[in-house]
Amino acid sequence: MAFLVYVDDIIITCPNVAVIDSLKGFLHTQFKLKNLGHLRYFLGLEIEKSDEGIFFSQRQYTLQLLEDTGFLASKPTFVPMVPNSKLCSFEGDLLLDPTVYRRLIGRLLYLIVSRPDITFAMHKLSQFVFQPRQLHLDAAYHLLQYLKSTPGQGLFFSASSSLQLQAFFDIDWGSCLDTRKSTTNFCIFLGDSLISWKAKKQSTISRSSVEAEYRTLAFTASELVWLTQLLSYFHVNSVAPAILLCDNQTTIHIANNPVFHERTKHIELDCHFVRNKLIAGIETSFDHHHIVLVQDKFHIVLVGFTMSTK
Repeated sequence: MAFLVYVDDIIITCPNVAVIDSLKGFLHTQFKLKNLGHLRYFLGLEIEKSDEGIFFSQRQYTLQLLEDTGFLASKPTFVPMVPNSKLCSFEGDLLLDPTVYRRLIGRLLYLIVSRPDITFAMHKLSQFVFQPRQLHLDAAYHLLQYLKSTPGQGLFFSASSSLQLQAFFDIDWGSCLDTRKSTTNFCIFLGDSLISWKAKKQSTISRSSVEAEYRTLAFTASELVWLTQLLSYFHVNSVAPAILLCDNQTTIHIANNPVFHERTKHIELDCHFVRNKLIAGIETSFDHHHIVLVQDKFHIVLVGFTMSTK
């Protein structure tokens, strides 16, 4: 049974309906409760359940946000940010009332719960809440126009999906114009369902794209370890290894190389984190494209692949 409490809102889930009814009966003897039936709406999230799976979105929350900001009748756009836009903290006029920007960003951040497509844009915009400028507000308004085009977009969790974890990661090297720090980006699927995603500025400056890539590899591997433990807590055990896809062959070679050179000493901690997953494993196999990490019941396959653009 999973029992989720947020202030005075409670969600109960369990394979056995009788157990849920028994718990609700006991709680009702201790507190005054109102049974709202099957989960349909929770903290701004709209949940729809069918035989195919579960879909949840924040359509009503999005429409209310557009109405409050005056963008309900605006012309929609189809990308969250203007391509190749470079936002920084020193260009553009300062806003006379920065609270307008801060309030808007705060409301937009909550949409990341069901809208991974705006995660990177919100990562950029939330960096300027301390001293926002007109260019930042214009970028936020552009994001509102994007939301206008897809207010009901959300996430679907398939009932027939496999239980294998699969992660994708990439970096935006030196993308921050203020600090020249890189941005870590990853998304993790459980079968066909997206369950974890993040865009986060790295804590240190990477002098090469490979260094930034490897830090992202370690960060994503940490998230896979945590998700594996979380699934195990819910008694969801997958016999298939987790797949971690990487498009940088040099990063894979570093993970495969048992010797640290001068060029890799500055990322030694991240190298040791990933390699310890190899050394502590029951079974380890290497080649130029695959690295299998096995530790207790935790498995990762690091897969190299190439991408081409037209």
